[in-house]
Amino acid sequence: MQTRRAETFHPTPTTTAVEPLTRSWWLHLLRGLAGIVFGIAAFVWPGLTILVLTLLYGAFALADGVFSLGAALTGGARDPADQAIPTWWLAVIGVLGIAAGGVAFFWPGLTALALIMLIGAWAVAVGVLEIIGAIWLRERIQDEWLLVATGLLSVLFGLAILLRPGLGALALAWAVGAYALLFGVLHLAFAFRLKRVPART
Repeated sequence: MQTRRAETFHPTPTTTAVEPLTRSWWLHLLRGLAGIVFGIAAFVWPGLTILVLTLLYGAFALADGVFSLGAALTGGARDPADQAIPTWWLAVIGVLGIAAGGVAFFWPGLTALALIMLIGAWAVAVGVLEIIGAIWLRERIQDEWLLVATGLLSVLFGLAILLRPGLGALALAWAVGAYALLFGVLHLAFAFRLKRVPART
């Protein structure tokens, strides 16, 4: 009995280190849901124009930024002695998303080329940061490949968009919609994986 009680109140370093992310698993879930909602909207919205796509993208980037920043802030270590994984990469993702969303909303006259460059640059930056986050997680949690896959997806999508700036509104909507759906599904899976990590008591 004493042994089991000691294990309860003194978690392993691995569990303690990953706890900052597990506390905010539901914010990662919201990131996934935002991606899925945006992806569906991009596919089914009739007569999608560059202006509508800009506003939709702005809403998606802003929501992802707010949820990412929330996950970074609520996921801080409770005890300075905790060897917690850093969450700065989530904070940077949050700031980038809020900035990109703000540009899309307050600069609605974006041209197709400017919108493509904005989406591509944001996707590449987010992808690189999520791969960095996965590297920190690789020895502390199983299935960190979900975050790696999300990061690679973002980087490849962003580069493809930047290298093919001549896409029309419909093709761009389908490309962004497909990316957002996959992004959302992978983040949902990652969120539920975080939720299954044993909590510290």
